[in-house]
Amino acid sequence: MKTVFNIVLALCAVGLVYICYNSIMGPINFENAKKDREKAVIARLIDIRKAQQEYRTLHHGMYTDKFDSLIDFVKNQKLPFVMKMGQLTDKQLEDGLTEKKAMSIINKAKKTGKYDEVKKWGLEDFKRDTMWVAVMDTIFPKGFNADSMRYIPYGGGAQFEMNVKNDTAKSGAPVFLFEVKAPYETYLGGLDKQEIINLKDVQSKLGRYCGLMVGSIDTPNNGAGNWE
Repeated sequence: MKTVFNIVLALCAVGLVYICYNSIMGPINFENAKKDREKAVIARLIDIRKAQQEYRTLHHGMYTDKFDSLIDFVKNQKLPFVMKMGQLTDKQLEDGLTEKKAMSIINKAKKTGKYDEVKKWGLEDFKRDTMWVAVMDTIFPKGFNADSMRYIPYGGGAQFEMNVKNDTAKSGAPVFLFEVKAPYETYLGGLDKQEIINLKDVQSKLGRYCGLMVGSIDTPNNGAGNWE
């Protein structure tokens, strides 16, 4: 009987140690896994932000809420890149010359073959040539997979939620906003459910989005991420 009691006592002790271990290591393991997953999600959100910021340069300041359009832009479109030679001097600027005016003078001379104005303003070595460079070669590293942008890392094929807002300010100026979201439940799926519930509870009480996001269609923030 005593032997049985000792065995039961030992098992209880082991169980208690296991419970204590889990109570300490559970949150630590969750936090470590959360950090690893968030690192991957943030990296992809930054890629999307880069693509959106370049997309708007060729679309009158507007963003897109469709990944098909954004991915096609990254894979197939080109961006203007201005090659500059020469700078306007302080004297030229004081005399009212601007880069736009300088190029107008040079382009006119090319069409007419008369370079008197070019020489008058001292623009012989002033050049501004526009080259068109593929988006993939401009803002992303070699081998970048544009098709992966739509998918949330660790999300089992789930896609980011992407929204845009086209509005007009009181001044009449156009306001274009975008946001991209990844909820906790998607990229933290498979981890401790209670820890996820606790995390969401804290964020909700603070009035924050329960997940990672970049940009906002409610408040202009220049495309900032909520982790920054």
